[in-house]
Amino acid sequence: MRSIGVEEELLLVDDRTGRPLAVARQALRSLAPQDAVAVTGEIQQEMVEAVSRPHRTLERLHEDVAAGRARADAAAQAAGARAVALATSPVAATPHAADSARYRTIMDRFGITGRESLTCGFHIHVSITPQEEGVAILDRIRVWLPVVLALTANSPFWQGEDTGYQSYRSQAWGRWPCAGPTDLFGSVDAYQRYEQCLLDTGGPVDSGMLYFDARLSRSWPTVEVRVADVCLDRDDAVTVAGLVRGLVDTAADDWRAGSEPLPVPTAALRIASWRAGRSGVSGHLVDPGTGKPRAAEEVVRALLAAVGPALARNGDQAVVGYGVERILERGTGAARQRAARAAGGRMTDVVLDAVQATHDRGATGSQRAGLNLSAAR
Repeated sequence: MRSIGVEEELLLVDDRTGRPLAVARQALRSLAPQDAVAVTGEIQQEMVEAVSRPHRTLERLHEDVAAGRARADAAAQAAGARAVALATSPVAATPHAADSARYRTIMDRFGITGRESLTCGFHIHVSITPQEEGVAILDRIRVWLPVVLALTANSPFWQGEDTGYQSYRSQAWGRWPCAGPTDLFGSVDAYQRYEQCLLDTGGPVDSGMLYFDARLSRSWPTVEVRVADVCLDRDDAVTVAGLVRGLVDTAADDWRAGSEPLPVPTAALRIASWRAGRSGVSGHLVDPGTGKPRAAEEVVRALLAAVGPALARNGDQAVVGYGVERILERGTGAARQRAARAAGGRMTDVVLDAVQATHDRGATGSQRAGLNLSAAR
């Protein structure tokens, strides 16, 4: 079974006004060294990132996601803030770049694109063996990544306004010139030439700025899927992580069986991602098989069916299937954010509700433990 780990970017907010606070440096200073879940800084001082350990079971991953959020929140509270799983800030904000030479270079080079970038993503790492396998996986999962985005959509608001999108983070993130879907590669050499070609342009500051929807990690022997919004509900995060592992397994199986990847143009994938960001799971998505719009629920279930054997092999089929059905039934974090706005009338109410949702205030341990395995099974 492949190991899986996640990185969750979290906003630091004032729990009275909902306004993002530039207190990452103070928050991180309060943390004692710990070998388990790491909490690190990010490009803006209004953000931190919680990094899980690699695990083989979703139950253990769920524990790390909960621990990472709790550790980030404890650090935030030491600096007078709260850590919240929002992919964009509902309340208008002016971000403050982290104080490092690399980030200063990025801000100088990219101007307002860097200065306005305050978005929180969800990165899923799934282990691979040779890089050849990793590139083959990238070629075969690319057509399904818009569906992963739709299932995690959690950013309907930007600078105090309703954007009309379920995931506006995906739109804002797309302003970076090296973000988004990639071409088919076919080989490790082709992948490496692709990266070097982009670096040779002098645009990206370094290889860390190759913000592909999915890429080979330079730090770990993993495929890193980066297309998702950070999820408001941690059960959703673990559900999607398990689904992505099943997708990676399925792609590797197809490669070994000699099945060719679908030759969908990158431009078509950009449109598919736009549609996923626009309506999430509440409208239509592009069906990878036909290239045409289809009810989102049907496309999501087609993905579940495609990866079903891999999920069963990993022991994840019941849990992931249950988690996906919950998302389809009640909507993603974007739906909850809009409901909170409608109930309270203020963007501040959205943030305060999100703080509660991020940390599950009021739920008992037995209700939350293990991704609600009793209900799933």
